[in-house]
Amino acid sequence: MSLEENKALVRRVYDLMNQREIDASYELFAPECVFHMPDGDKSMEQSKEFDAMLLAAFPDVILTITDIIAEGDKVAFRVKLKGTNTGALMGNAPTGKKVEITNSNWVKVVDGKCVECWVTSDMLGMMQQLGAIPKE
Repeated sequence: MSLEENKALVRRVYDLMNQREIDASYELFAPECVFHMPDGDKSMEQSKEFDAMLLAAFPDVILTITDIIAEGDKVAFRVKLKGTNTGALMGNAPTGKKVEITNSNWVKVVDGKCVECWVTSDMLGMMQQLGAIPKE
């Protein structure tokens, strides 16, 4: 696939997430895809569960790709997450507060599917905005 096709694949994943089509977005990942997260490697099913939890905690969330570059079989991008916490999040009651964070991600694309993902999420910033962790 071309660099532009690889970037279009990543954009499609987030378009589907914004439409709340989680299952359809994960069809763009190879079944053996590994998600390298700050707290360790996750399977596709574990990543899907996390995304479902996030969408339940922030039902109005909008994910916007702010920067995207591609080289070879890799795509690097930043995603802005904006939403209101109206559902439980990791054992915390809803706060009604709005959050905005930016995450940085990389994906490796092979044969039109994401086969490996590196995710850096600003969970600290999110929890601070929700008041669950002090800012200082």
